Amino acid sequence: MEGNSLRSTARIADVSRNTVDKLLRDVGAACLDYQDKHLVNVPCKRIQVDEIWSFVGCKQKNVPQEMKGIFGLGDVWTFTAICADTKLVPCWQVGPRNLEIATEFMKNVAARMKYVPQLTTDGHRMYLEAVERAFHNEVDFAQLIKVYESTQDETRYSPAECIETRKERINGFPDFDHISTSYVERQNLTMRMSMRRFTRLTNAFSKKLENHMHAVSLHFMYYNFGRIHGSLKVTPAMEAGIADHVWTLEEIANLAPITAPKKRGPYKKRKISD
Repeated sequence: MEGNSLRSTARIADVSRNTVDKLLRDVGAACLDYQDKHLVNVPCKRIQVDEIWSFVGCKQKNVPQEMKGIFGLGDVWTFTAICADTKLVPCWQVGPRNLEIATEFMKNVAARMKYVPQLTTDGHRMYLEAVERAFHNEVDFAQLIKVYESTQDETRYSPAECIETRKERINGFPDFDHISTSYVERQNLTMRMSMRRFTRLTNAFSKKLENHMHAVSLHFMYYNFGRIHGSLKVTPAMEAGIADHVWTLEEIANLAPITAPKKRGPYKKRKISD
């Protein structure tokens, strides 16, 4: 949750890397289950949506020919939604960047809302149909479209400069003063800073899709319930009325069920032949 890798966490705690790995899986799964049950009927009135890129196993260009088209190796996207007022992240979804996953994600957003919110996304075309399928045109929906300058001097280390932004009303009557994706884009930065596997241009990437998803679940549990937001002075869950205190790390870890360790088999002395 502080940007350390599994191995560096194991060195700091002086435990086996496998211990840290198992803890991530157990607590990550418990965090996902807890938030799925408790982040419901949330009082969000302005929602911003975006998606953030990462990869699992290897870059998309390095995926073996026989594995191409199989999700879980190569490009992986995380869809996120954030409340502009409480800074709560009510839901997220890991998957490919396509209409099917976008629709499933938007339906999840709609199901968790207490009110019909004003919704803002970027200019990606998949959101047009995904929002329509999820909200059935009963939402104030707008897109913030950014135009980037294209130059010959552009490099992978220097992103293109945004030269223009356009606010486009898609459905309903959105308040143009609140058509923005600034908060959700800032949340993307928080994800890259807080999860080592999201750091670009390094070898700190997820090796397994399952661990990638567990790390995302743990991150949002800590973000929503365990970390005081800089501008709110409380956690997003407290601001939204879902929690009444700041969760400790022990409380988060204790969400995982306690299971008895597996018994090891009898030790057999190996015979060394001449």
